[in-house]
Amino acid sequence: MTKGNTTKITEELYAYVLAHNPPLDPVQRELVETTYARLPDRAGMQSAEEQGPLLAFLARLTGARHIVEVGTFTGFSALSMAQALPADGVLIACDISEEWTAYGREAWEKAGVADRIDLRIAPALDTLRAMPAEPHIDMAYLDADKENYIPYWEELVPRMRPGGLVVADNVLFHGSVVDPSATGAPAAVKAFNEHVAADPRMESVLLTVADGLTLSRRTT
Repeated sequence: MTKGNTTKITEELYAYVLAHNPPLDPVQRELVETTYARLPDRAGMQSAEEQGPLLAFLARLTGARHIVEVGTFTGFSALSMAQALPADGVLIACDISEEWTAYGREAWEKAGVADRIDLRIAPALDTLRAMPAEPHIDMAYLDADKENYIPYWEELVPRMRPGGLVVADNVLFHGSVVDPSATGAPAAVKAFNEHVAADPRMESVLLTVADGLTLSRRTT
């Protein structure tokens, strides 16, 4: 059996991966570059470049018409998923920053998908709890404050349709999840990973994509 960690992702290999993925379109590329230029100290919060095509692929694969995003930042991931929605699809984007999401609003308009994105500026738990309780969400993307990952999960999972997909980002948290003395956000991510793995409602796999990505499918 070949060990999976024998392939080290060098800068050259990472560039090769990006070159063999669907390229970002001009609006996506401009948004990524604008985020790094205007918010250099916060740009690491943006989903990795390869995650945009992956999220779009997953949205199409699941036939998603109703997506919920928890944590939007400057809107790259929302843009990628909204572009994969049918014309009558909707993505509810949850964030608390008018400043950061303003970049997203501009990009969504340029890309012609602003009518598919319902941006709600409020604490995400409030937004989620105000949604219908019955299963109706096809796909959810979780990429917000790590200390609330478990509460977000517990609001999302009952609202996922059977076969619905939850995608959680940063589940390796820069490798700190293996630190036994982890505190704060790393400890919260560790607890979330254990919570997800033990949830009988979901079938989950943790992948070494970007900073770690967990894909979870609603089974019951």
